[in-house]
Amino acid sequence: MNVRYGPDVAGEDELHVIGDVAGGRRVVELGIAGNAVALATAGAKAIALDPDADRIAELRGTAASAGVSVECHQGELADLGFAPSGTIDVVVANGTLDDHPDLGRILRQVHRVLKPGAPFVLAMEHPFAPVAAGQSYGAGHRTIGELLTSLDRANFRIEAFHELGVAGGMAVPTTLVVKARKQGS
Repeated sequence: MNVRYGPDVAGEDELHVIGDVAGGRRVVELGIAGNAVALATAGAKAIALDPDADRIAELRGTAASAGVSVECHQGELADLGFAPSGTIDVVVANGTLDDHPDLGRILRQVHRVLKPGAPFVLAMEHPFAPVAAGQSYGAGHRTIGELLTSLDRANFRIEAFHELGVAGGMAVPTTLVVKARKQGS
């Protein structure tokens, strides 16, 4: 499956955090990051949510060209009302939640729509990446501690934590990929 988590870092073919989506498993991509078509091609019932109408139109065109269908919804990333509770097999957010001001609300909604025990895969700029650009850790960016606390409060258990992109002279990782599993119902 050709799901990517960022430029010059390992993708799903190496990390295996999403799992098998064949057979029409329902997968939501929060924010269009170019993975919904890859998920649909792999056999998922791909659903994309994004606030930008132009991105949705572009995704529809890309899906049509690829000969697959992607269900698209325009709205804020926490607006998951189109999905009944406990009906989604996987949620993927790639580069769309890095500095979102209401991460807790999004995580609560993701938890609501996921089936019990289902995974949430989150890829984001690594919180240490701005340090390489001379910024202070946590200055204007979510820290690792804040991310982990938010996931815990929303009742997710961390299953995989990949710090990627330390190559080519980079002193710190550029990308963080987290697989968290829904706890409870």
